[in-house]
Amino acid sequence: MGERRPCRRAAGPPSVIMEVRQDSLSSRSAKGVTDMPGIVVGVDGSEHSRIALDWALDEADLRKSPLTVLTVSPLVTGLYGPGYAAADYFPAEEEGRLQAEKATGQLVGEAIERRGGSPGAPVTVHAVNGLAADELINASADADLLVIGARGAGGFARLGVGSVSTQVTHHARCPVAVVPAPEAAH
Repeated sequence: MGERRPCRRAAGPPSVIMEVRQDSLSSRSAKGVTDMPGIVVGVDGSEHSRIALDWALDEADLRKSPLTVLTVSPLVTGLYGPGYAAADYFPAEEEGRLQAEKATGQLVGEAIERRGGSPGAPVTVHAVNGLAADELINASADADLLVIGARGAGGFARLGVGSVSTQVTHHARCPVAVVPAPEAAH
């Protein structure tokens, strides 16, 4: 694991916690701006992910960078735990993935409408079957920036981030922006 840089808070509401690891920067230092694949935002339909989506749309517009909106449809839990059931054994997983992709497309449409138009770069919706943290970490390998919402559920509630956010910020292979909900939404 690479050297950690201190987290920075971006100015303006809501403040965004940026987690940048030295190893995520060194692997990108040889890349030119035109080689960067863009921004990925994780969306699960929650209010927290909608706030992250709004922030990512603004960031994509600011950077003129393509935005991929990623949603993860959970896997069926097999005998040995999540992720161990064969996909062809549970055909409902593909149906669930397609439904998640459609619902996320609607969320993106609503977000674009809220902001008054599309960003200056393409926006694509991609749905996969898997575990949220694993799939977001996988997506970070090809991303310029990964954006996630801070749910703050479970035992990590007092920290303002959830277990998925915690896993992603520790293991992502690119810079991560964690967008917390405004204080009024807590």
